[in-house]
Amino acid sequence: MIAGSQKDIEGLKAIGRIVALTIKEMREAVRPGMTTKELDELGGKILKRYGANSAPMLTYDFPGYTCISVNQEAAHGIPGDRVIREGDVVNIDVSAEKDGYYADAGQSFQVPPHDPKITKLCEYTEQTMMKVIQQLRHGVRLNEIGRIIQEEAAKGGYSVIRNLCSHGIGRGLHEYPKEIEPVYNKHDKRRLKEGLVITVEPFLSTGPDFVVGMPDGWTLVLPEPGYVAQYEHTIIITKDEPIITTLLE
Repeated sequence: MIAGSQKDIEGLKAIGRIVALTIKEMREAVRPGMTTKELDELGGKILKRYGANSAPMLTYDFPGYTCISVNQEAAHGIPGDRVIREGDVVNIDVSAEKDGYYADAGQSFQVPPHDPKITKLCEYTEQTMMKVIQQLRHGVRLNEIGRIIQEEAAKGGYSVIRNLCSHGIGRGLHEYPKEIEPVYNKHDKRRLKEGLVITVEPFLSTGPDFVVGMPDGWTLVLPEPGYVAQYEHTIIITKDEPIITTLLE
C-alpha cells in the first residue's frame, strides 16, 4: 500500500497502536503453566476490546487470533494445549485489521529464569530490526533491508533465517512487495517510495539458517537444535525516518 493521505496515515497508526498494545498485554500476562491457547484467547479479547479483527483469521482462516511460537518454533505457531514453561522462548506475533487498515508486529522473549545467551539473542534481534528501520527512506534500495540484516547477524555470530521475509502491508496482510529478502540480493533493483507500507522482521538463529514446515500446515520450525528470535514493526516510508506504526510512545 502507498499511504497517500493523512487519513491513511492516521488509520495505519490506529491499528498499529492496537497491535502494539495487544502484544504488550499478552507479554505481561505470560506465566508458566498457562497454555498457548489461553494466551491467544487473551489476545483475541484485547483485539475485540479495541474493535479490531485478527488478520490471520480474516485473511487465511488461521486457527488462532495470534501466532504463538515456542523454542524451536520460529513462526506461525498454532495456539493450543502446549503449556508454557520456565525458560521457554516465546514469540508473540500479532497482525490485525480495523477500518480496512492492517498492521503486523512481533516480539520474542524468554520466560524467567533468563539465560544470558537467550537474552542477548532477543535483544540483538530487536537492535538489528531498529538499525534497518533507521536507514530506510524514499529512494533507498529495497535490498538494503537484507544487506543490513545479514551484516548485523554476522557481527553477532547468528544465522539469518533465509526463508522468512519481511513484506508489504496496509490494505491487506500481505501486499507488494510480498517478499523482502532477509539477505542481500544484488539483483533486486526495487527502491522504496514515499508512503510505502512494509514490515521489517529479522529472524536470527543460534542454529540453522532456514526453517521447515510442520504437518499442521502452519508452524515453521528449526530442523536442528537451536533458538530463534523475531522482532517486527510495521512502518511507513517517508523522505526522512520512517513512521513506525506499531511502536508505543
